[in-house]
Amino acid sequence: MNRPFPSRHSSPDAFVRVNGKIRAREVRVIGVDGKQLGVISLNDALAMARQHGVDLVEVAATAAPPVCRLVNLGKFRYEKAKKEKESKKHQHASIVKEVQLSPRIDPHDLGIKIQHAIGFLCEDMKVKVVLKFRGREMQHTEFGFDVVKKFLAELAPYGHPDFEPKLIGRGISVMVSPLPRNKRARNPYRVEGGSPALNSSPAKPVAPPKPGAPAPDEPSVGGYSNNPFANLQV
Repeated sequence: MNRPFPSRHSSPDAFVRVNGKIRAREVRVIGVDGKQLGVISLNDALAMARQHGVDLVEVAATAAPPVCRLVNLGKFRYEKAKKEKESKKHQHASIVKEVQLSPRIDPHDLGIKIQHAIGFLCEDMKVKVVLKFRGREMQHTEFGFDVVKKFLAELAPYGHPDFEPKLIGRGISVMVSPLPRNKRARNPYRVEGGSPALNSSPAKPVAPPKPGAPAPDEPSVGGYSNNPFANLQV
């Protein structure tokens, strides 16, 4: 059964009125070749669509009168999906992720920050690097610049700074943009299956058994797992 209105669970952009579902009496028609055909009645527009063997698709429902296009419905949906896909490619570039550092950051913590920043850049996101000074750390800002330069050197295969690190107030700030995909190195922290392996730690080694203790798979004396007389000397 055809619904005259969009479903409650469907997005407004997914619903498009076609042919007999168009409710306006007059429409502004765009021809098959893309030229404006003017404002005509809905019946004449439907007859024109049947004459060309295409559909009458409403492309601007809020206009007065609504704008309709003479086009094949399958072709129209394909072109619309292609435009949405192209727009999503540049959507991540507008997302900015912030990474905070300190002049006395631990080497392990610095490595974790680098992993996160590389993951963001490989997802086509910008990274804002901020290093904040506290108290007397402002007297030796050169240590902060050294940390930022080391951080940027690790990100060089994945992104480039938009400007040189600047001292603003009580901190150093710099913006890093991702390199193009064909010039960018692969994310070394991405495991099989597509998910990045952030904050991953190796498995802890198993300690060897103590002398005289039964092996894990070896049954104990008497058939008990915890025999209190196992180490008794007679």
